[in-house]
Amino acid sequence: MSSVSRVLFTSLFAASLGFNCLADSPTASGTGFAVTADGWLLTNAHVVEGCQRIEVKGKGDASDPRVDATNDLALLKISSSEPLKPIVFRRAPTRLGEDLVAVGYPLATLLAASVKVTTGNVNALAGLRNDTRYIQISTPIQPGNSGGPVIDRSGFLMGITSATLSKRTADEIGITAQNVNFAIRASVAELFMQSQSIASQSGDAEKDQPAISTADLADKITPSVFQILCYGKPEGEASAKPSEMPTSLPTAPASASLIDARGYDAIGFDYRAVKDVTFAECQAACEGEGQCKAITYNTKYGVCFLKNNVVALIRNGDAIASYSSSRAADVMMSDFTGMDLPGGDYKRLRDSNYLQCFTACIGDNSCKAFSYVPKKSECWLKDSLGKPRTAKGVELGVK
Repeated sequence: MSSVSRVLFTSLFAASLGFNCLADSPTASGTGFAVTADGWLLTNAHVVEGCQRIEVKGKGDASDPRVDATNDLALLKISSSEPLKPIVFRRAPTRLGEDLVAVGYPLATLLAASVKVTTGNVNALAGLRNDTRYIQISTPIQPGNSGGPVIDRSGFLMGITSATLSKRTADEIGITAQNVNFAIRASVAELFMQSQSIASQSGDAEKDQPAISTADLADKITPSVFQILCYGKPEGEASAKPSEMPTSLPTAPASASLIDARGYDAIGFDYRAVKDVTFAECQAACEGEGQCKAITYNTKYGVCFLKNNVVALIRNGDAIASYSSSRAADVMMSDFTGMDLPGGDYKRLRDSNYLQCFTACIGDNSCKAFSYVPKKSECWLKDSLGKPRTAKGVELGVK
């Protein structure tokens, strides 16, 4: 997944979690839900960030936290005398305007302490600046909803409540935004689970199956949803809030605002290089030139490469890429290590390296994804996307 969230939402970095806190009462709360029968729960990374102890209300302390801070996801393990009822991931693509239901524990210290249900629709099939990891939803969410499931009218998981437009940003642009909220796509969470070797359940509604009423959905889903209590967070964070857009707006026009991607190199035509500059100076140089669509900043040598186009991002630990938000929907990013999408292979390139594989897919209209096997120096181009699975020694790219 990309590091776009570092620009679009408040930075979220999960601290390492210990369990020796002596606090008597929780300092923050959120929501989680069962994804396996044997005790794995899914929630947001920012719900458990900085917690010295994590309690799942009614189930005891959680253990073995697995955190993906970039995508604001976390997995927790609990012990249960009875099998949990996992929520089933939806296979069918999300449709614009679909009805949905969000379940969680918002404002638990102010309102009723019980689980709460709200309804809404899918407002957009991407998040801010076309971030396809998210869907935009109208379902009202409050502090404490974070990490809760967003389900369709058949009870299948569509997303995980995560983010909202910040009030300060709305104030700065002079617009009162109502119910502009975001959920991480279930498919992103499924990839995260598979990267941790934890199997999810997936399915779809039967053809012509009638929609389930909100009351019946509540009966079906709420036994799978739990309140997450955090001990040891700084005081003043009484309930885990949805992450927000940054509080300051970009100073450049929207067409020229840049999205950061740390640890990546932007692939495009370098029309100018500037030496001995900082990353901020590199960005400023790009924002001041109309033809600049992306930059790559080499952190090791302090060199800035200005580019008049960008087609892809490729991993590079010594680089920071920034690219125009106007190109966000078209930029290909390869970021799945140890994952594969079985099937759809239509071309094999022998004796290739990762960059050759990457660029071969970019230049082929039939290519939707690729798998590169470093040990064999083999590249497989794919014209369809299968169900993702863990695959040691495979580097996956999706166009």
